[in-house]
Amino acid sequence: MFINVVIMFVGCLGLALLIYPRLIPFLRRIKYGQSISEFSLDDYKQKEGTPTMGGTVFLLVPVLLLMIIYPKFFIDTKLLLIVMAYLGYGLIGFIDDYIIVIKHDNTGLKPWIKFTMQLVLSIVFYLFYRANSVTTIYLPFTDLFVDLDWAYAFLVFFMFTGASNAVNITDGMDGLAAGTSLLALIPFILFAVNANQPYIAVFITGVIAALLGYLKFNTHPAKIFMGDVGSLALGGLLAALALVLKQEIALIIIGGVFVYETLCVIIQICSVKLRKNKVFKYTPIHYSFVINGMREINVVRLFWMLGFVFMCLGLLIGVIR
Repeated sequence: MFINVVIMFVGCLGLALLIYPRLIPFLRRIKYGQSISEFSLDDYKQKEGTPTMGGTVFLLVPVLLLMIIYPKFFIDTKLLLIVMAYLGYGLIGFIDDYIIVIKHDNTGLKPWIKFTMQLVLSIVFYLFYRANSVTTIYLPFTDLFVDLDWAYAFLVFFMFTGASNAVNITDGMDGLAAGTSLLALIPFILFAVNANQPYIAVFITGVIAALLGYLKFNTHPAKIFMGDVGSLALGGLLAALALVLKQEIALIIIGGVFVYETLCVIIQICSVKLRKNKVFKYTPIHYSFVINGMREINVVRLFWMLGFVFMCLGLLIGVIR
């Protein structure tokens, strides 16, 4: 187990550090650059053209290395479900990114198409999950288990769409989504070990290592962005881990930064539609901190600290039963 963890960590980190310096100039040559919305803050419009789709590396490298370390993972149902969700949401993001890059338009996939693809993925996940696991959820700090039965399907869909889109919303500043996602993944290593799922822990370690390699080139000033292929995949991975390891409630706390970002967007949209007035200066909320005078790098550090606090609280909730 320990040897596999070390191999996975060193291998994924090393490959990421090896690939990105070659991928970045290649993406520049073929003009696979980020398209910036016309509604973005002026300070961020200068990032137009920065290579995107960097998430493909931390999406594929851990999966490929896992296949080498653990060739039988195809018959490990729980691990297979997690990998399927990770790759599936990454594929949706890749298609979205490809359309944006080709059309030079920040719109990407039509919302109803993206929604349908996410719905299909969640249904497939639920059908495989239902055949191999239970539909109960644990209420932290109690002895209560609630069986959702058929309603668990709605929870699966809500968690996948919520988590993937929440990470996507958070991906707006250099190092923000990658850093907070990395922190959110750490508790699931312990959850996997406690659940006697060592190879899930090995896989998470690989994703974290690849993210560390990505962060070297994504911290301010970013040389590459993860794109939707990265943000949707990370959100799908977090949701899948929480479902498979029965940490549904803990994910809400662990992903507190993503919940905060998403709630602010929802509040802003509802306020504009119902009251014709904004609650926040700008959403996603991290941009409001910049408008109020904070430097981008300090905003990212603040959100990383918040992510660390939420990670510790979520770890506590997930471990104490």
